[in-house]
Amino acid sequence: MTKVIMNGCNGKMGQVITDIIEKDPEVTIVAGIDIYDEQKNDYPVFKNIADCDIPADAIIDFSNASAVDELLDYCEKTKMPVVLCTTGLSDEQLARVQQVSNSVAVLKSANMSLGINTLMNLLQKAVEVLAPAGFDIEIVEKHHNQKLDAPSGTALALADAMNSAMNQAYEYKYDRSQERKKREPNEIGIQAVRGGTIVGEHEVIFAGTDEVIEFKHTAYSKAIFGKGAVEAAKFLAGKPAGMYDMHDVIEAR
Repeated sequence: MTKVIMNGCNGKMGQVITDIIEKDPEVTIVAGIDIYDEQKNDYPVFKNIADCDIPADAIIDFSNASAVDELLDYCEKTKMPVVLCTTGLSDEQLARVQQVSNSVAVLKSANMSLGINTLMNLLQKAVEVLAPAGFDIEIVEKHHNQKLDAPSGTALALADAMNSAMNQAYEYKYDRSQERKKREPNEIGIQAVRGGTIVGEHEVIFAGTDEVIEFKHTAYSKAIFGKGAVEAAKFLAGKPAGMYDMHDVIEAR
């Protein structure tokens, strides 16, 4: 049984993960951390992580950037493995994450979905075959109308995965409206669509001569990210210090 501390337990994702873990016999939440205590949970909740004295195997963090500094201090002090899901970290915080990973197991990934990370692996294999054959690569991502950033971090992660497999041979093209010219062969086009309540959709198109191959992932709820975080916590428990990501989780399955 993997014992987990849920950092940000009363937020939307914290409650999603609480529900997922309630149905999973392999893991349990032994404590939560949240400055807001309006939510009733079946585990004790501390307003400050420094006050938590309950032993656990790993922490799942879905809080906010302002809470990450104290989290990293706690993990470094207690040697507690952490699944770091909070986004929007500063360069200084990212450097601190790397530093802490020298003494603690830290798992951080651009997207916690098992499906997206499996897709990244498939795309790396596909691009090694299709790119030399002259296939053009385009990514179209769709999200709800409240999303502030474009393109999505996941779209960039998909592009980065393919670019890494091809030794950084590609440049990213976000807007074709500013110039009239033919498409360059070393481009990965990335286009963003915003509308309605779309949770997340990513489509990668390999367009060749007289044939098209498409890879598509659709998220119907944010629960997929919670499920990935729970699987990551199970994986990370007991691991030696170092930086891990969701690819490590998939390879271990």
